[in-house]
Amino acid sequence: MNVIALSAWDLGMAAALVCLLSLLSLLLSLGLERKIIFFGCRMTVQLLIIGFILRFLFADARFPIIMLMSMVMLFAAGREVAARQKRRMKGWKGYGIGIGAMFVSSFSVAFLALLVIIGVKPWYTPQYAIPLLGMLLGNTMTGIALALDRLTDQFHRERNVVEQRLLLGQTWKEASSDIRRDCMRTGMVPIINSMAAAGLVSLPGMMTGQILGGTPPVEAVKYQILIMFLIAAGTGFGVISAIWMSGHYLFDKRHRLCLDRLTGFGSENGQGRFD
Repeated sequence: MNVIALSAWDLGMAAALVCLLSLLSLLLSLGLERKIIFFGCRMTVQLLIIGFILRFLFADARFPIIMLMSMVMLFAAGREVAARQKRRMKGWKGYGIGIGAMFVSSFSVAFLALLVIIGVKPWYTPQYAIPLLGMLLGNTMTGIALALDRLTDQFHRERNVVEQRLLLGQTWKEASSDIRRDCMRTGMVPIINSMAAAGLVSLPGMMTGQILGGTPPVEAVKYQILIMFLIAAGTGFGVISAIWMSGHYLFDKRHRLCLDRLTGFGSENGQGRFD
């Protein structure tokens, strides 16, 4: 079965729907019309660029090039994690927490899947490695961003409670355990909902793409089940790692809550000081 080629006119009709949505946003005063148009255009440019890059990678599948592409994807995901937080953690450590958590989770899970589960040779074959890593990074990025945004917001809202627990002699882990558990659940909810709805409410994108490309439905389903399990594991490991690293960053060695390490807070406020 050959895939039906899409023309520029076909894509233009789909884009018209997005323009209509932007117009409705303007009429309803939602304030989203510029973002809809801007990010729609940005998405188009990004996907066209990655399409040409992948064509080059598929033709010249050398490990250094694949690794360079993977690092670009990782750092771009780290930037998105930082950008989605209302109260970002300051300095390179704040940026590094998201990158480190995604590297530990997404890269390890992708490596295991390529080398052991799928068994593709060589394991860095771009037709498998890049799409798999992209799906893992995208979903892990969303989970980590949600978890960290809630963590910093909860510490801001509940800092008096946390500080009182610290004054009573609890360690930072004990004083913040409820908040950290709640943030971990927040980060994992999207993938849990995706697993619950897959096949019953929605047909996931990878399976749909394979079916449109002519893959037998049962084989496409097996790949989708594999991907969902990998994404769930990667997201869970990434969220837990990010929350753990953030806790070590936001509390000092004397178990003091240092909210001055977040944007929007200054050390002159006296927060996190128990001298």
